[in-house]
Amino acid sequence: MKILIICSKAFYKDIAPIKEKLEEMNHIVELPNSYYEPDAEKKSWELGEKEHAKFKARMFKMSEERIAKMDAVLTLNFDKNGKQNYIGGATFIEIYEAFMKNKKIYLYNDIPKGMLYDEIAGFSPTVINGNLNLVK
Repeated sequence: MKILIICSKAFYKDIAPIKEKLEEMNHIVELPNSYYEPDAEKKSWELGEKEHAKFKARMFKMSEERIAKMDAVLTLNFDKNGKQNYIGGATFIEIYEAFMKNKKIYLYNDIPKGMLYDEIAGFSPTVINGNLNLVK
């Protein structure tokens, strides 16, 4: 299965062992858009608000195109800044994109409590609670 890992940049440090395990299970794994250039968004902010908006638009379009080629997305949702199982705005949009394209949606941990709980639940994700063997 072709899987795109999606998550907050704060979780990029957690990706390598997960990617390795999925590849051992014969999955093809793609990494988040800015994985190899994690400072790209910060650099776009330094160029001003308009440039940052253009950067975000490019990332949303890139995600849309990449998700279309995948079988599934795996959302890494760990704790961040006191928020349990954090899913940020851009990751939420990627989950929505996967839903609209009828892709499998996996959450590494439970759906986070909060204002988007109902929306994320409505996407009917498979919560794996860290068990990558459930990704199939």
